[in-house]
Amino acid sequence: MDDKDFFDTEELALLRTHGIVLFARRVIFDAQPPLTEPQIEAVRTACAGPLPAELVALWREAAGGRLDYDLHLRINGNEESVAWSELFGLPGEGRHDLQGWIAHEREAAREAAVETGEAWDGRLTLLPIGGCDDADRIYVVVEPGPDDGHVLAWKQGLPSPWPHELHEDGMTTVAHDLCAALESLQLDADPLAPAGDYFTGQALLEYLDDRHQAHGLELGLVDRLVAFYRRAMVDWRTPLAAGTLGEDAPRARVALRHAIATDDPALIARLAAAGVSLAGPLHGSAIATDLALSHGAHEAARALVEAGAPVAPDALDFIDSALSPELVSLLLAHGAEPSPTAVAECVACGAPAAARLVAEAYGRNHADLAAAYAAARDGMLAELEPAWVEVQAGRLSHYLGAAGLARRIDHLRSFSL
Repeated sequence: MDDKDFFDTEELALLRTHGIVLFARRVIFDAQPPLTEPQIEAVRTACAGPLPAELVALWREAAGGRLDYDLHLRINGNEESVAWSELFGLPGEGRHDLQGWIAHEREAAREAAVETGEAWDGRLTLLPIGGCDDADRIYVVVEPGPDDGHVLAWKQGLPSPWPHELHEDGMTTVAHDLCAALESLQLDADPLAPAGDYFTGQALLEYLDDRHQAHGLELGLVDRLVAFYRRAMVDWRTPLAAGTLGEDAPRARVALRHAIATDDPALIARLAAAGVSLAGPLHGSAIATDLALSHGAHEAARALVEAGAPVAPDALDFIDSALSPELVSLLLAHGAEPSPTAVAECVACGAPAAARLVAEAYGRNHADLAAAYAAARDGMLAELEPAWVEVQAGRLSHYLGAAGLARRIDHLRSFSL
C-alpha cells in the first residue's frame, strides 16, 4: 500500500502546498521546491557516474526537506542510531545545502589525493544527499560498478571520554538503493503515545500543528497523514505474543529499548522468556544493563540482571542517578567491578550508602582506596565546578542545570569515606 491508496491526486497536491511530500512511503516535511533540469545536470557533472533514477525522481518532487524517523545501523561493532533528519537541497545555507556539501566533499577528496599522491579527476564517487549537521551523513554511490546506487551512512566518532559512543568515524551500507534506504526508516514507538518528553515524531507533529493552526491545513487530512506516517511503526508486540520475537533481532532490540525507556521489569521478564537476547550492543556499545543504568531505569536493570543479562565490569562507572545499595550489591555480584570512579559516581548522584558498598568492595583488594577516591573525586569536581560557573553565567547549557550541578558538587564536597 502506497501514498495513492491513502490520498488522491488533489490531496497530494494540497499537501505539497503545505510543504509535505510523500516519497518511498515516507513523509518529507518542510519540503523545498524541486530541482530544475539544469540543476540536476550540474550535480550529475560533479559525479563519476550517473545519478540513480530514484534520486532524480526524489529531486523532481522536492529538493531538500526534513525527515523524522528512527534509523539503527551496525557501525564498527556498535548498534548506532543514525540521525537522517535532513535531505540536502538547493538553495540552502552554505555547507547545509546540496551545493555546499558537494563543495565540501570535493575539497576533502582533493586533500586526500594530495596526501596519498594519487590522481583524482575532480569527480565524486560518493554524493552527500542528507544527514544531520556534521555528525551524521547519508551518501549515494555514484561510481560505475557493483555498488552503484547503494546508500551509505557515515557517522562521526566522538572523543574517548564519551562512553559507549563511536570513537572513530564509521561508515556502513543502509540499502541497495534510495527507496529501500528510505523505507528502512522506522518509528520505534508510537509518536501519539511517547515514553518521554523528547521523541521521534515530535518535529513532524509540531509542523503539522502549525500548518493546521496558522495555515489552514484541514484537520481530517492531518489525521490521515499521521495515520500514514504511523505505518512505519515497528510492531514487536505481535511476534512477542506469538512467541517468535526472539527470532527477529532488530525488532527484539526495539522492544528491549522500549522496556528500558519505560522502566518495565515485567516486560523485561516477558522478553527474556520469549528468547530475546539480552546480550550484545543495544545503543552504541552499551549493552542492555549499561543502557538501563545510564537512563535511571533501575527496575529494568534489576530485572535484566535477574534474567541473566551480562553486566559490564565498568557498569558502575557511568551511572547518572542514585542507585540503591541493593541494586549495587546485585551488580557487584554479577560482574560489575568496584572502582574509585564508581565510588565518586555514586557519591555525586546522591547515593552515599551505595558508594560505601562500592568502596568496601574495592578496599578488599586495594590498599590505595583513600587516595584513589580523592583523585576520582577531584577529577569530577574539575569538570562540574567550571560547568556550574558557566551555566550560572548563562554561557553554557547543561542537562543537569545549575541546581543539578550544584547538588553534585555539594555531594562530592561533603562526603567522606
